[in-house]
Amino acid sequence: MADLIALLPSEYGYVILVVLFSWAVVQWMGFKVGSARKKYDVKYPTLYSDKHEIFNCIQRAHQNTLEVIGYVVAFLLLGGLKHPRICAIAGLVFVFGRISYALGYYSGNPEKRLNGAYGYFGLFTLIGANISLALSLLGIV
Repeated sequence: MADLIALLPSEYGYVILVVLFSWAVVQWMGFKVGSARKKYDVKYPTLYSDKHEIFNCIQRAHQNTLEVIGYVVAFLLLGGLKHPRICAIAGLVFVFGRISYALGYYSGNPEKRLNGAYGYFGLFTLIGANISLALSLLGIV
């Protein structure tokens, strides 16, 4: 294990902290869905409600985040090998964007989810860092 740690850039710790933060945010969103299930009496395994649009907004914020978080974590961990600071910052931008996205959705007005659209700048930066890593590994750059 010490050999692996010696190979990683020292700033990689920031990347790991952002991954942990992203986990915490996804858990927070999940707790919000659980609370909304109780409040609006939406039983498992029902994913969306026919009666309560606000529940659907809360559920959708979580579900949409689950749809992308796997890729984001992979992009963080891989891109961070070459660009740890850039990826850590980009990851934070993405995660804070998800918080803004969720809070907008939680208002009950789905259009307010767009308040978190700035998070995509973080995602696109992570994609760029991964392209840079791939091209470096291939000896192209």
